[in-house]
Amino acid sequence: MRSANAHFVILGLTALLAACAVTGAEPIPGLVQEQPKEGPFVRTDKGFMVPYTETIPGTDITFEMIPIPGGEFTIGSPESEPDRQDDEGPQFKVKVDSFWMAKHEVTWREYEHFMSMYHPLKRLQSDEFNLRHVTADARADAVTIPTPLYEPDKTYSLGQEPNEPAVTMTPYAARHYTKWLSLLTDRFYRLPSEAEWEYACRAGTSTAYSFGSDPEQLGEHGWYWENSAKVLPDGEEWEAFHAVGSKKPNPWGLYDMHGNVSELVLDEYRPDHYSQFAGKTVPWHETIAWPTKRQPRVHRGGSWNADAKDCRSASRGQTKDDVWKTSDPNRPKSPWWYTEDDAKAIGMRLLRPLHAPQGRQEQTRYWEENVEEVLADVKHRLKDGRGLLAPVDPKLPEDLSRLKQ
Repeated sequence: MRSANAHFVILGLTALLAACAVTGAEPIPGLVQEQPKEGPFVRTDKGFMVPYTETIPGTDITFEMIPIPGGEFTIGSPESEPDRQDDEGPQFKVKVDSFWMAKHEVTWREYEHFMSMYHPLKRLQSDEFNLRHVTADARADAVTIPTPLYEPDKTYSLGQEPNEPAVTMTPYAARHYTKWLSLLTDRFYRLPSEAEWEYACRAGTSTAYSFGSDPEQLGEHGWYWENSAKVLPDGEEWEAFHAVGSKKPNPWGLYDMHGNVSELVLDEYRPDHYSQFAGKTVPWHETIAWPTKRQPRVHRGGSWNADAKDCRSASRGQTKDDVWKTSDPNRPKSPWWYTEDDAKAIGMRLLRPLHAPQGRQEQTRYWEENVEEVLADVKHRLKDGRGLLAPVDPKLPEDLSRLKQ
């Protein structure tokens, strides 16, 4: 694989627009048609991938996306790696396509805007406006919006600053956040697969961490149990997550891939999932363990309350829905939120593939659950008015502006 440093460049909006002006093409965020004259980049069959900043339509909320070059890597850990777990093997090779990945985890500033849609959309659907109803034609573009948190102070007790990672969302909620963002921006965003996540985390390395194999160096690159103490709003010092991007990035410019909050991926957790691929080289999409049940699901990267060994590139975490919803007073329990302390270490990160799937049916596979138990819980909650189903498209900000008139 080529040197990681030969792939990335921070190109400004001026460079992007200039390249499009030469070709006469419409600007595509993160893609230019002329080879940049300075700095590294990712060469593809569609042009040259560069970093870009996405603005959530109708807001001034932004996040950065970093191009990741396609390639081949070995997933999992060798038997010789200290603290290796059985579910990290056997190792096998995976072919990965190029994609952009978010520079940081999804922050509260980003996610709280999604959360805030409940009341405005509910009003748009009222007799006052009679908009944003879910018709048969609009069902494929409908997103479920969660109700406000039952006890927000309980969930936010470790922090809710705009630049801190959002936490406690379920895999169902995380998927619908990516659907909402995709339909709003008209760009395909989703959670990464487990293989794509590890590929991006390793950034061309084969060591236990993207910075090497010495856990003593983890404190320079991530927040974990040994260094995550901070002063909370009530004045007490306690272990917690921290602002995104406050440690060193990995070789591909991604922050917090080790520690801070563990990140949900598409896959169902199966301890022996790798065994079927032993000795093979497999395209990334064939490695996905598409969920067939509510739990457990995979989360990756370790977190502020994890030991160093659980922040290794190959380490695999699993969700525990029943345990993480113990104190949820709702019946059925919320399909959108976890309530327990361990879930305050669970967040997510966005991925945008260079080649997006064609057709709403294939895209929906990445956004929606196909697990009957989850869908039944959601249906029950929506029937009782606890949550909202509404179609989303790029014109949503225009409709929301009517509420201010």
